[in-house]
Amino acid sequence: MFPAPPSVMTSPKGSRAQKLKLPTLTRKGTLEVPSPTEKDWSKDDEEDWVFKGPDQEQDSLPQPYRMINKLVNFLFDHSWEIIEERDASRKAELSRIQPTIYPPLLESKLNKMPNCMAISQDYVFIGGTKGFSIYNLYNAKRIYVWEKLKVDVTYIWATDLGSEILIASVDEMGIIRLFYFYKDGLYLIKAINEADDTSKQTTCIKMEISEGGDFAAFLLQGAGDIWLDVYKLPKESWLKEVEHPQLTINPKKKVRQLQLNTLDPMTADNLEMDINIYFRGDAKLSVPVYIMKIKPPKPVAGTTFKSPLEVFAKIEDCCGLGSGQNHFIKDSQWERQAAIFNDTFRKYLDGEWEEELLSMATFHFLLPSCIIAMPVEVKSPPGVACVIGVHWTGSHNFFLYSLNRTLKDKVDPEGVWPCAAPIAVSQLSCCCSYLVLACEDGVLTLWDLAKGLSLGVIALPERCFCQSIHFLKYFLVHEGQNMYPEGPVKSQMKCVVLCTDASLQLVAATGTQGPTLSVLVERPVKHLDEAICAVAPVQALPGMVLTFSSNGSVHLMDVAKPQIVCAFAPPRSYHLAVPWKPVFVVSLYHACFLLRGDHPDEIGSASQAKDIPNSIFYFNFEAYPLLEQISRNCTIPQANVLDDTTFPQVLPLEERCENFFQKRFQKLVKNKVKEEEYWTRLRRYSSLLQRENLNK
Repeated sequence: MFPAPPSVMTSPKGSRAQKLKLPTLTRKGTLEVPSPTEKDWSKDDEEDWVFKGPDQEQDSLPQPYRMINKLVNFLFDHSWEIIEERDASRKAELSRIQPTIYPPLLESKLNKMPNCMAISQDYVFIGGTKGFSIYNLYNAKRIYVWEKLKVDVTYIWATDLGSEILIASVDEMGIIRLFYFYKDGLYLIKAINEADDTSKQTTCIKMEISEGGDFAAFLLQGAGDIWLDVYKLPKESWLKEVEHPQLTINPKKKVRQLQLNTLDPMTADNLEMDINIYFRGDAKLSVPVYIMKIKPPKPVAGTTFKSPLEVFAKIEDCCGLGSGQNHFIKDSQWERQAAIFNDTFRKYLDGEWEEELLSMATFHFLLPSCIIAMPVEVKSPPGVACVIGVHWTGSHNFFLYSLNRTLKDKVDPEGVWPCAAPIAVSQLSCCCSYLVLACEDGVLTLWDLAKGLSLGVIALPERCFCQSIHFLKYFLVHEGQNMYPEGPVKSQMKCVVLCTDASLQLVAATGTQGPTLSVLVERPVKHLDEAICAVAPVQALPGMVLTFSSNGSVHLMDVAKPQIVCAFAPPRSYHLAVPWKPVFVVSLYHACFLLRGDHPDEIGSASQAKDIPNSIFYFNFEAYPLLEQISRNCTIPQANVLDDTTFPQVLPLEERCENFFQKRFQKLVKNKVKEEEYWTRLRRYSSLLQRENLNK
């Protein structure tokens, strides 16, 4: 047996020498032969060396300690990234310019929860427990209470008919009631869908009243079916019947209440003031005339037609042409196509199928225009709706039905506007001149109904789909301020589109230029609580919209810049109970809006949800210094529009040509051009203009 070499002989000193290993310096990367000259050596040579412990150089941790070490290091690194991100967000939040927050001007404290609100003329209609109340818009004084139901009112509409107001309310059972509010009387016209047999009771899902109150449409559901009922409203007869009553009306007992002039809350204990509005329950007014029932379109199925001639022979007066119902595709062809589709996409189709929901309808009352084909013998007065446009869930078609019909007439659409994809959202402007159809693929089609032309087609950004559309009254930016042009504006529209990803887009279109799209608010990525859930245009302030966020904040945005102008908030003791679905109403003709607030400290003490104290807050834009001048000076004279060369598209073609010739004449006179030469040039310009118009 050979003796062990001295270098590996075990001894106490040798063992201690192996344990006391000194740290070493290790060079990064691969080793290279250095240059013979010192000037070529790298100046960063010292940075290429790493300080390593002796244990790290010779061995690593065994499993599972190596995996534990990696996990701990990962947790430390990830935690540090989160800390840095939060610190950066906190610094960015502190550096953000906070908008000016304005408190409400008035507060009206209610002892019952308001579910909905509407404004018409100088009155506010608030629906709540067992009925609705009528308030004065300016001083928040309650002037009448109608509470004769066993359930709550969930939706309320108010339409201005001139000197009178048409009120429509829908309760929790889905029953619609029409009221007529005239001077000092409130009249119940009719409960549209109330049935004596509860098993046959139908529910109202949606309703719409035409501009001027000539027609009304109600989307009803019952017995597993859904349909649209359209009525003609005899508003002329109502006015005659209330001005010359033939029945003796016994006024109800007077209600007393207190007028509210300050921010002091108004409670039920101090409502002790005489009012002069009475419910005329014994007065019978003419009921609405039922004119047609519109059902969802039938699914496209096979036919027995053998040629296109047989298909066209079946069509009467071209009604329904373009709906896809008239074809000569046989049942066997549909079955063969369905079998091919199922075999191709079997792996995606296998599984549980969701129950198919009932098709919903969106409908609008349209005024007469050259784009809507109507029979020659039909003549509608100006400003009165003549057609109702309807599109159903999942349908590519926008159907047009004439309102000049009776219940005995066959209900067929007079026109069909097919789209490339199913229509998801549609919106009609307040002036009934512009219509926007938004399809499920994110494409928007803009129509100028008054002129009978399309303003263009534009697509939203990728993976961005339309949730709601809000029209703005057309405005111009003059000297850095948004202004409404004086006089009518033709073929000019602007609208705000709220998308499903909470982004906000501005769409603008003119008759001579294609539509444009600009981003107002990006999709929230970090601050998800700032996602916009509701938008409302403010007619009193040009180019301004109210945005309601999920965190309960309410901002006023200038879409022309775009930037936040200011914010509105109730007192700190109140908040929005359901911030993603706020209860508010913005007046179309007054510089104000109303917002419901809830008191969080009193919610836990209330025995029932209906007994929770709530308040309606009144915000007046003209009462705030920042908005007062904008609201009062919001119109630009026509002369300024003519002088400003940046607004030529606002004027009609005739006025633009006239202005062009006038400016040209002044320029020629200034240069002392002879009169004969001027007229020669003028005739030349006129002939060129006529030739261009003929080419168009």
